[in-house]
Amino acid sequence: MPTTRRQAAQKASGNENGTAQKNGKGAAKVKKAKVTKENPTKKQEDGTGEAHPEPTVGDKREVDEVKGDAELEEEPPTKKNKLDDNVDAERQETKSENASLANGMPTEQKTFTPQTGTIERGHIYFFYRPRVEHDEASSIDDVKNLHMLLVPRPPKFSTNELDGPAKKPEPQSENTEMTLLAGGADAIPASATVDTAKKHYRLITIGKKQLPNPDAGGAGHGRGNTFWAAVTRIGDDLHSLEKGLGEQTYETKTLGTRHNAPARLAARGAYAIVNNDPSVPSKRATHLGYYISHPEELGDVQTSLSISRASSFVLQVKNPLAPATGQQRGLSESKRAEYPAYIMDSIFGRGGKKGRESYGLRFASCEAIEMLDREGAELLLIGAHGGEDGLEKSLGEGRGEALEKAEQEEGSESVEHVFRELALNTDDFPQEALEGEWI
Repeated sequence: MPTTRRQAAQKASGNENGTAQKNGKGAAKVKKAKVTKENPTKKQEDGTGEAHPEPTVGDKREVDEVKGDAELEEEPPTKKNKLDDNVDAERQETKSENASLANGMPTEQKTFTPQTGTIERGHIYFFYRPRVEHDEASSIDDVKNLHMLLVPRPPKFSTNELDGPAKKPEPQSENTEMTLLAGGADAIPASATVDTAKKHYRLITIGKKQLPNPDAGGAGHGRGNTFWAAVTRIGDDLHSLEKGLGEQTYETKTLGTRHNAPARLAARGAYAIVNNDPSVPSKRATHLGYYISHPEELGDVQTSLSISRASSFVLQVKNPLAPATGQQRGLSESKRAEYPAYIMDSIFGRGGKKGRESYGLRFASCEAIEMLDREGAELLLIGAHGGEDGLEKSLGEGRGEALEKAEQEEGSESVEHVFRELALNTDDFPQEALEGEWI
């Protein structure tokens, strides 16, 4: 029988430890990953089997620009809408799932199989915004940031658009389906609807205000061809996008009232995201390729932003648990994407399943399109192949040629039609940039 409080506490502690050991439920110790300063030229384990330079000092500026843009876009006070509530609920569900996993509680595990072939197709739009307090931009020096807008669409063959209006079905032979899907049809998006705001979209901010230049040599040929980007906005209503890209006036504590001119639409086209199907997992790679339909003639605006008629780049997603190396900081922890357990475990290999670190791989190919549908997802864009031939080489199986043909046909649509695809008011957004002129 304990005679003092200390003896009573020691006895209680001993009983708890004995019970835990008896039930096999002792608290697991979490080993903290050791963060060391790595050699900037050290090869990265990214799941593709290729060596890519680790962005360090030279990339600090572009990462800060992505980070600063994400924070600045949120600075003007806005009313929280239904979409924000859905995003918050999804984040809370992910947090609960990951917390349960960390505490050893059972969670529902999703069976995961890497997606191969065309995992998404749609229409792509490029916007640039002039620097703060600049009403116009006359060169890339006046550009604050470059945005890439992805609007996913179902494949065209699934909407009966390949042969015009729907017709009465005719008797089909065994090879009819194969004929319809020949030539990369899975990469052709259905036509964009107009004057409809209810569309899923994904806004990606490019760090260096330019796209990667595929002519620089491709993956593994220098840090100058490796660009950082981040998913800064996701939604299902283009009206919220219009507010985010529109003219803004807001107050700051240090500089007072600040003004952002509206973003300019610089190019429009179609894109496809394709995963290869290698014989070994280490050679998995994701390619994002696009073909531009507007403007008809690329001008100084598109050239300065490195927007080619056709191009592609390797797309990789950064593990949000991977620590920063050197002076590369990325987004703050509160703004990084939060993925469900099946992505962290099956794709990034958390817990030592892949790579040499406890958090798994530092980068991974986009094996599930859900990896891009998280605000705060940090991306690595690596120039792959340029031009029509390069686009076909990256996407394969006739997809590049199919995109080229489809967008050449859509290139006949007017500028006003393009703005109607995004439900944008042409009175609020300048049109000159889509014709190749700085504004």
